[in-house]
Amino acid sequence: MRDEEQTRGGFDLYDREEVEGVLSGAFYSPAKNGAPKKDAQADKPTHYKVICISVYTDDLKQLDDMVDALKQRGLTKANRSALIRYALGLVDVAQVPRGI
Repeated sequence: MRDEEQTRGGFDLYDREEVEGVLSGAFYSPAKNGAPKKDAQADKPTHYKVICISVYTDDLKQLDDMVDALKQRGLTKANRSALIRYALGLVDVAQVPRGI
């Protein structure tokens, strides 16, 4: 085996045009049926939304510790979002301090 073949990992085994043809045909071409129609797409759930919020790392650690404690108590489906939803139900907005 030539030194060039060894350094290239044996890529000389493949014909460049054949490789480019496969890549352009299989990976970079639009699907034969085109994009799926809106009717064919699954309906998105309307009872919840995925959001992004910023949380201090200390608060996130506390939240994760609470979730872990719930799981140790046998609440195997406990997770961050479930615990936040539960906590929201406990908040009395009339009692929330102004500087929050």
